[in-house]
Amino acid sequence: MHSHGILPSQAISALIDKGAIRLGQPLAPDQIQPASLDLRLGTKAYRMRASFLPGPRSTVAERIHDLALHEIDLTDGAVLETGCVYVAPLLESVAMPDGLLASTNPKSSTGRLDVFTRVITDHARAFDQVEAGYDGPLYAEIGPRTFPVLVRTGSRLSQIRFRRGEARIEDAQLRELQRRMGLVSTPDPDIAGGVAVSVDLSGFSNAIVGYRAKRHTGVVDVDKRGTCDLLDFWEPIPHRGKNDMILDPDEFYILASKEAVHVPPDFAAEMVPFDPLVGEFRVHYAGFFDPGFGYSPDGLEAARAVLEVRSREVPFIVEDGQIVGRLIYERMQERPQILYGAGLGSNYQGQALKLSKHFR
Repeated sequence: MHSHGILPSQAISALIDKGAIRLGQPLAPDQIQPASLDLRLGTKAYRMRASFLPGPRSTVAERIHDLALHEIDLTDGAVLETGCVYVAPLLESVAMPDGLLASTNPKSSTGRLDVFTRVITDHARAFDQVEAGYDGPLYAEIGPRTFPVLVRTGSRLSQIRFRRGEARIEDAQLRELQRRMGLVSTPDPDIAGGVAVSVDLSGFSNAIVGYRAKRHTGVVDVDKRGTCDLLDFWEPIPHRGKNDMILDPDEFYILASKEAVHVPPDFAAEMVPFDPLVGEFRVHYAGFFDPGFGYSPDGLEAARAVLEVRSREVPFIVEDGQIVGRLIYERMQERPQILYGAGLGSNYQGQALKLSKHFR
């Protein structure tokens, strides 16, 4: 066991037992992941005038009082509309021990629905960060960008990852891990501030390179699998013999990496945002990759990184093989007792180009 690193599933369970993580409802059977804990919406949400950070002199509840337009009951479900900002208290709260930090991120299925989600704490100066010693509630800011979504008490849009000390693996160590374990399938990947991930526009087995989201669709129930017809929500992008495509401003795309990604059991990974100096688009809202993702000793579980892509203010040409993000690897404090894909019913193990679990 290392003194520094990402806390594994068994350590998260211990935090719950000690009261460092407080639950508003009993723990769901699959809520603890190999290196993170799913966060659940509480009984209410608030339609807000605007997004906000409370800052050092305010609590989130105080800012909700100032900025809320109306309160929404989530106990029987409610639709959150596109273009609106909502804040919902979560069922989980924390009493962070000294020396323990946490960060949050949208779950994979949340990112693939283009639901912009961030976690806020009282007195926060930044989103998605929980400082050591923080004792208080957690809130989710929710902003559906493309599809209206149906949520309810217990819906899981975000996840939290706990770390003690410096866990990041430096580039020299990454090169050695790549040599021994093959973190990505590329024989000689670009490793500089993380392992480079590039986009695949060569076409997959169905001659599709990706999907572009449609506008003015029906509602997606975030808790139900396979209930939405793919073609009602997505436009498949066929491969036309070209090795580039234009990303239109304010459109949302699902693409996939050229590399298969492997996260060995003693490590966790995170996709970091694309460098805006290279191109004005954002890749991968849901950045956590759990230990065991795409990993097996025989290499049979290799999985592509699915890329949630949104161009910003201008059209942007992306080419096959272009670097679109970097994977940061972090050491686990100890190996998790559960691994991604090992009996968890993980939705995206062994994936290639894949939409979220809601579509059939």
